[in-house]
Amino acid sequence: MSGVYRELARLGVATVYEASGRRGLVDASFVQVVPGSKVAGPARTVLCGQDDNLMVHAVMERVQPGDVLVITMLEPAPVALVGELLAVQAKVRGAAGVLVDASVRDLEELRELGLPVWARWVRVRGATKTEVGRLDVPVEVGGARISPGDIVVLDADGAVVVEAGRAGEVLEASRAREERERSFRKKLETGELSYDLHGLREVVEGGTS
Repeated sequence: MSGVYRELARLGVATVYEASGRRGLVDASFVQVVPGSKVAGPARTVLCGQDDNLMVHAVMERVQPGDVLVITMLEPAPVALVGELLAVQAKVRGAAGVLVDASVRDLEELRELGLPVWARWVRVRGATKTEVGRLDVPVEVGGARISPGDIVVLDADGAVVVEAGRAGEVLEASRAREERERSFRKKLETGELSYDLHGLREVVEGGTS
């Protein structure tokens, strides 16, 4: 990962989401296949035919080191678009991670492989390989629009998307938020309450007699 991607991955999904103005949330639950993994990188998008993974095979020759593969269908469904053998190819090509808005299978093998993968489901139902879809086009996952090259940040909290042109702005805001939270945490550790530090007491109790 480049410096920007590495730093966004370190800062994490929650911080980046809040610091970006609460934009780009991928509002869906995903299985984090490799516990503890954190990734950020430019999206390499794949729009498959429904219940078909032909285009996942096709995209492998386009994968560049550091890419985050974003694999989608017309409608999310518990069909396995990625298993061990496709994941091996993605890892060899240098992918930073894979986001699958469908199912994966070969869970134990994927964990052993170590390539960071997030999937909507873990199911063994197989995909067809007959429908020609599209590569490197805007897609939608969990209500978030992801264009090729947008930055996808993934960790245990899920995923958030940062528009490519906002990378510097969001990184700066995320670092500032991290520093504020560090200072805030020190106050909490001395016994102060967020109820007071955020001015929430006044919201709850203000104006009462």
